[in-house]
Amino acid sequence: MGNTFSDCYFFAILIMKRFTFLLISSLFTLPCLAQNSNYLFAYFKNNGEDGLHLAHSRDGLKWHALNNDKSYLTPTVGSQKLMRDPCIVQGPDGMFHLVWTTGWDGRDIGIAHSKDLVHWSEQKAIPVMEHETTAMNCWAPEILYDKATKQYVIYWSTTIPGKFPETQGSAGKGRNHRIYYVTTKDFISYSKAALFYDGGFNAIDATIVQDGKRFVMIIKDETELPSPKKNLRITTSNKALGPYSKASDPFTNSWVEGPTLFKLNGEWMMYYDMYRDHRYGAMKTPDFKRWETITDQISIPAGLRHGTVFSVSSKVMETLLGN
Repeated sequence: MGNTFSDCYFFAILIMKRFTFLLISSLFTLPCLAQNSNYLFAYFKNNGEDGLHLAHSRDGLKWHALNNDKSYLTPTVGSQKLMRDPCIVQGPDGMFHLVWTTGWDGRDIGIAHSKDLVHWSEQKAIPVMEHETTAMNCWAPEILYDKATKQYVIYWSTTIPGKFPETQGSAGKGRNHRIYYVTTKDFISYSKAALFYDGGFNAIDATIVQDGKRFVMIIKDETELPSPKKNLRITTSNKALGPYSKASDPFTNSWVEGPTLFKLNGEWMMYYDMYRDHRYGAMKTPDFKRWETITDQISIPAGLRHGTVFSVSSKVMETLLGN
C-alpha cells in the first residue's frame, strides 16, 4: 500500500509538470494578436456627397461599417461641398483632426475637429492655394503630427499649369501634380503653402508614416501619357518635412491609388484602392523592401473608397459603438 501511494504521488507530480510545460509552450506558440484591437477606417462613398464614413476592425483585416454605414459628418464647406479622401490623425492632446478633399476643382481643403469622432466642430475650408490663382485643384490632403517640431503638417497634391514643363502632358485634362504642404500649431494660423515633394514625375496620393528614425512616404506616380504608370513608389527622409529621397521603382501593379499605412503585428500593412477593379487590395512588409500581397485575407464594406486607417482607444470605440 505504501509503495502504491508513493508511486501515485510521483506520477501525479509528473503529470502536473508536463501540463505546466505544455501550457507555457502553447503560450509562446500562439499566433500574435494585433497590437491594438480598435482600428478604424475613415472613408467616403460614391462621390463624397454624404461625407465621412467609419468602419471598425479588431484584427486589421475584417472591417465592418459603423453607424449602419451612414455618414458621421455631412460636408458643408469648400469648392463643391464634397468630402472625399478623409484623413484623420489624433494629436498629443487627444483631439482628432480631419482633413478632406472638398471638390474636384478649387484651391481649398476641408478641416474639422472632434474629441470622440461623433461630435464635430464647425467645418472650415482652408484656402491653402488661394495665392496661386491658376491652381486647378487640391487633392487627397493628409495630416501628421511632427513630434520634433511640435506642429502639424498637412500635405496634398495640386496642379499649377506651366509649373513643371518637363512633365506637362503626362496626364489628361492638363493635370500635372506635385505635392505641397502647410504647417500649423493651433489650426488658426497656417504657413504659406510650399512645394513639399517633386520627384520629377506627376504625383498624387502621398501618405507618410514614421518607421523608427526615418519617415516613409508612399506616393502614386500619376503618369498616364505616353504610357500609363499609375503605380505606387516609396521615398524616405530623416525628417517629417524632408527633403525626401529619389523615389523607388514601382512596387505595385498599375492602376492603383489611395495608399494608407498602419502597424499590425510588428509589420506595416498597406491598403490601396484598385479602382479599375472596384475593390481594395492589401500588402504587408517588415521593412518596405519585401512585400507580400494579402488581398485575399481582407474584407471591407461595400462601396468603401479612398480613406485612411488609424487606431483608437477602447473609450473612443465604446462611444462609437454606442451611437
